[in-house]
Formats: sequence, structure tokens, C-alpha cells
Amino acid sequence: MKRLVLPLSIILAWASTALAAPPGALTTLHAISALSNAEASQLLPVAFEATVTYYRWYDRLLFVQDAGVAISVVPPSLEAKLAPGDRVMVRGRTHEGFRPEVLADSVTVLYHGTLPEPSPASFDQLIRAERDCLRVTVHATVRSADIVMHGQFPSIYLGLVMDGGHVDATVLGHDTSKFRELLDAEVEITGAVAGKFDSKMQLAGVVLEVPTLADVKILKLAGARPQQLPVTPMDQVLSGYNVRDLTKRVRVKGTITYFQPGQAVVLQNGAKSLWIMTQTEKPLKVGNLADATGFPDARNGDLTLTWGEITESQERAPITPTPVSWPELVSGTKAFDLVSFEGRVLVAVRATAQDEYVLVSDGHLFSVIYRHPDLSSQLPLPALKQIPVGSKVQVTGICVPSYGSDPFHGPVAFDILLRSFDDVTIVASPGWLNVRNLIVIVSLLLAFMLVVVARGWVLEHRVRRQAITMASRTEMEADLERRRSRILEDINGSKPLASIVEEIAALVSSRLDDVPCWCEIAEGARLGEYPGAVTSLRVLREEIPARMGPTLGTLYVAFNPETQLAGIEKEALLAGARLATLAIETRRMNADLLHRSEFDQLTDIHNRFSLGKHIDALIKTARQNAAIFGLIYIDLDDFKQVNDIYGHHIGDLFLQEASRRMKLQLRSHDLLARLGGDEFVALLPTVRNRADVEEISERLEHCFDDPLVLKEHTVKGSASFGIALYPEDSATTDGLLSSADAAMYTVKRRKKEFAGTRRTALES
Repeated sequence: MKRLVLPLSIILAWASTALAAPPGALTTLHAISALSNAEASQLLPVAFEATVTYYRWYDRLLFVQDAGVAISVVPPSLEAKLAPGDRVMVRGRTHEGFRPEVLADSVTVLYHGTLPEPSPASFDQLIRAERDCLRVTVHATVRSADIVMHGQFPSIYLGLVMDGGHVDATVLGHDTSKFRELLDAEVEITGAVAGKFDSKMQLAGVVLEVPTLADVKILKLAGARPQQLPVTPMDQVLSGYNVRDLTKRVRVKGTITYFQPGQAVVLQNGAKSLWIMTQTEKPLKVGNLADATGFPDARNGDLTLTWGEITESQERAPITPTPVSWPELVSGTKAFDLVSFEGRVLVAVRATAQDEYVLVSDGHLFSVIYRHPDLSSQLPLPALKQIPVGSKVQVTGICVPSYGSDPFHGPVAFDILLRSFDDVTIVASPGWLNVRNLIVIVSLLLAFMLVVVARGWVLEHRVRRQAITMASRTEMEADLERRRSRILEDINGSKPLASIVEEIAALVSSRLDDVPCWCEIAEGARLGEYPGAVTSLRVLREEIPARMGPTLGTLYVAFNPETQLAGIEKEALLAGARLATLAIETRRMNADLLHRSEFDQLTDIHNRFSLGKHIDALIKTARQNAAIFGLIYIDLDDFKQVNDIYGHHIGDLFLQEASRRMKLQLRSHDLLARLGGDEFVALLPTVRNRADVEEISERLEHCFDDPLVLKEHTVKGSASFGIALYPEDSATTDGLLSSADAAMYTVKRRKKEFAGTRRTALES
């Protein structure tokens, strides 16, 4: 009788849940997986049974399977207690994703049963998403095994190579008992198939979600453990390089929306767009249909084709730019799409490799870039389009995410690439209060005054003296207006700020019968005519106000104590102070914008853009003088853990302190730049040989010997370094950075291997 209790309870539970299914609900995984994404987006009701194959509660990641079909389910809360093998009843609604998935209102455990038998899977089946969400078994070789953090929760991350390509695996927990045997071992791994996706929910890789380390079975140990391998000289590490690439060429079709000769083409077809890396320099016309063949890859989390070959047709199929808002751009969903939107111009800069407009839209700064043709192409460079500062413009171009952007963990940084300067259209000119309009107003005033003077000369002789006096006064005022106009022009020109402030002081002095007038800039210079015996004079002053923050300085005039004031002194000082405010703040804003374009805002060291300019210049100089120079690629070790453990504020302080320490180890003519995230480059213009570069690299490494004290936290830091020497390692900017980056990653890998060996020895 007892043997019938469990089956009977299962039948009763099934019957009660089935009867409770809402009318019209989908009751099988087969029916749900057969939906299109458009159908799934209609939030259709579901009520079905399935078996849990994987559950990571802190990410609300749940896979269920039934009758050979599997889907992804988003549980209603983080508190659900589920385990692989649980038979569950799921009620909720369909939702679109990479494939149809379910947003659960409830997940009810019916009983604990057995897991579905895993099906064997090849790399081709995985990368084609033919086994998406299913419980599978794969054979692979382990290339890396690391503990990574998901917030506060550790897990094991395995890098695998299968016959056909690379996949990853995430194993719940942090059991490192098998780490010694895992590296380079052949293994059989059982888990649920998940995907890596870009911001458009396009598949960019494969990851297996593995419940426990017991699901990783070692079939064959490595011939030698990593720590037992012979030491290879650093300059001979490439002797171990071997790639057997069976990636197949694919063909895509779309409209050309962007072309950079010798570098890249963008094709767009409806809502889909693709960045294609190509070396072709033959002319391609934007708006024509084209075929492209190449080899698929995922770089920086985005789909791309490499080694692209483009076949252009003469058939026109121009793409209409999609009007977008700021939230759409930072979501990443418009990556590589042809878009248009509006903003106001803050500054325009012509650099060596590109022209850049800095725009503001909805209170956010971003860059609009026109990349110059490669010098070897000998294509003419058009003149920089002159757009008045403050103009409202409509921009059309390709939205390109910046390096390291992650659409699933925060706003995506992006740039807009222009095809030509025709992609920038002025929608509204700056406000009426500008230099041109002021000149027009002054000209009209002068004309009016001249008319008055002319009328004076034709008046009767008895009023001639009065007319002469009026003309003299008018001429003085006209002179003041001319001088004021010149000052306004100089403010928006390139004249030094000190000269402009001296002109303002001279203008005020001229209006007050040439009395001494000077300006004292806050924390700066004293400019103008400063009398020596100021204590014996009668001094009036006017503070130079700032639109925000403390005053910018003070404007002074001095009179003899016996002088009778005319009553216009306050007005003259106030007008001079306003001109000084405009001059100082305009120059500081221009300097700040220039600084922002070349320096990292967090660490106040050079940014990637500035580094590229300096390397290009050094290459040109070194080639002319047959000289050499070096660079050091720096990657902070385990920086992600600092953010995860202490928070991003401490992470920012960590980057600032690390930058400060590294700068102290460099020479005065060396340059330190931040590429982004935790990556830096030290550029060494003057070295004699590789040993000089290595010596500076050692100094940089030792600057992390002492822990970093960040507020109430003490954090141990370290970094990995890679060296490149011009022209020994490469004669191009990209080549030098790639060479140093590769050398750095070799060091980082060895550190991890050494740490693993040491940890194993301690555990033993």
C-alpha cells in the first residue's frame, strides 16, 4: 500500500495543477518553443510541468526541460528554493528573447525526480543554437580554470576548447579540489546550454551552466602539469603558437552605410547591421547594395566579420537614418545602425587621425567623429566644417560602442562616426548675443552717431560749439565701442588671456580719464596699470563674478584723494568686470574641453586618444632619426574583485592611487595613459635598449609592493606588464600596442598558473 502513496500523490498534484491552468494557456514546452518572438511578446499565459536542469538563484537564471525541449524561465523572486531534478509547475507569461522564454508568476515544486538524460553535443550544434537551453554533455579540453565573482557569490569559470571552437563553462560553487588536474585535461562536462549575447540579443558565444563540479568528469589528464613545464625564454614564447582554424567563410547582404578605406565597412539590412573588417581601398558608394564574405567572430562582445571581401552592386537601396533618443543610444540596441539625432556643438577639433565635434544632448556629452583617410591612400582630406559654437545640429552617422562597453551592466559608451561632413546639418544658429551681432549693433550705433555729427555741422553757427562738443563725446563713445568689440573678438580668438584682461583694464581706464586700473586674478597674476603708492590713493573695486563658484578676481581703479568722482565709476567697473568674467570663463571652458578630449576624467592622465597621437608622433620622429622607443602595457591584477568587494567608489580611488604611484616611477619626459578600465600604457620616448624598458617596468611593478590605503580600506594591489620596443616588435601604433598587450597577457597567465600552484601547495 505504501508503494502507491508517491505515485498517487504525483497524479493528484498533476491533476490539481492542470485543472488550475487558465483558459487558453500553453501547457507544454513544445508549444512555447514553437512560438516566434513576435508571438511570445504578446505575453501569452502558460501553465506547464517541467524538470529543473539548472538554477542560479542570485541571478534568477533557471532552465527547465521536458520531453526533449528546454527553455529559460525567469523566477518571480530570488527566494525560490529549487534544485536540479525538481519537477515543477510553472505559471506565468511568455516573453521575447533570443528564443521565447517565460516570465514566471509562480514556480511550484511538485516532487523531486530524476534529471533528463543529457544528449551529446558538438561545437557546430552549440554555436548554431541547436541545443539552446538543453541539458547536454560535451567533450573538451580545459584551457583555463578560475574563481570569478558574481557580485558577492563565487563560481568556477572554465575556458574550454572543443573540436571546432571555444566555449566557456560556469560551475556553481568555489570547490578548487580538482584545479590541479583540470588544466589541459580532456573532460566530459554536463550542463545546460546558454548563450553570450550582444546588445541586440544576437548570439556572440556559448557558455555551459553546470550545477556542480561533480558534473565535470576528467577523461584524460594532461601529459604534464603546468607548473612542471620547462621555462621558455620570453622572446621565444611564440614557438609554442599553433592555431588550426576551420572557421567557414560566410556571406551577408545589405546596404553600405559606412566605409573607411582599408579598415571597415558597415552593412545594414532592416534592423540588423554588421561591422566588417576589410583591407579593401577600392571606392565603395554609401547607399548601394553589396555582398560581403568573411569569417565570423565576436569582438568586444559584438558580432563582426573579419578578412572581409566586398562585392558592390550598382543597385541603390539607401537606408533611412533612424531618429533616436539618448536612452536608445546608451542601451546599445542601436550598435552599428545608421541613426540621427540632435545636439548642441561645444567644440570642434581637427586631430592627426580624425576630426571630432563634442556635442551635448539632454545634459550628456558625446563625440561625433570623422576619421581621416589613411595617408598611404593619398585621398584628399576635406576642410573641417566650421560650425559656430552653440549651434543646434542634426547628426547622422553610425553608432559605434566604445571598447569595453557592457550593455547588460550599465550605460554603453559610444561614438557617432560620420561618413562625410554632410552628415552634420545646422538646425538652429547660436543665440542672437554673439560677436557678429554685436559688431552689427556697434556699426549701426556708429552710423547713427555720424548722422548726428553731420547734422551738427549744418546747424547754425551759434550752436556749432555745442555740436563740436557732442561730436567729441560721440567719438569717444564710438572708440569705446570699437575697443569693446575688439575685446569680444579676442575673447573668441586665440589671443592670450593676459593680453585680453590688460585690454579690459585699459578700456575701463580710458572711460575714467586714464586713471590707473588693474585686475588681480584669483590665485593668479596682477595685470594692468598698478600704481606704486596705492595706499595714498582712493581705490574703488569691483569683484569679477563667476556664473558658479567663487569669484574669479577683482578689478580696481585708483584716484587722487582730491578728485571729484563723476558718478560713472561704478558703471565702468561693473562693465569691465562683466567683460573679464566672459573672457576668463570662456578661456577656462575651452581649456577644460581640450583637457577632457585628451585626459582621462578619473585619473587625470592621458587617455587612449592622446596616447595614439603621441605614439604616431614618436614613430614619425624615430623614423626620421633612426631612433627607438619603448612602451609598457599595464593591466591591474584582479581589479574586478576590488569593485565587487568594496564597491565602485573604492575601485575609482584604487585607479587614482595606482595611477599616482606609477607616475612617480616614470621620468619627466615619459607619458602614462589609461586605455580604459584597468588597462594603462607607459610610453618611454628615450631608451637605449630593451633593458632600459625592463628596468622601468620593474620600478612600476615594485610601486605596488605597499598596500593601497583607500579611506577605511587597505587593499593589496599588483599589476601585469608587457613590453614592446619600436621598431623591433612593430613599426605601427596598433602593432606596438598588440605586441605589448600579448606580452602582458603571457605574464598574467603565468601569474595565475603560479598562484594556482602555490594555492595547491598550501592546500596540500
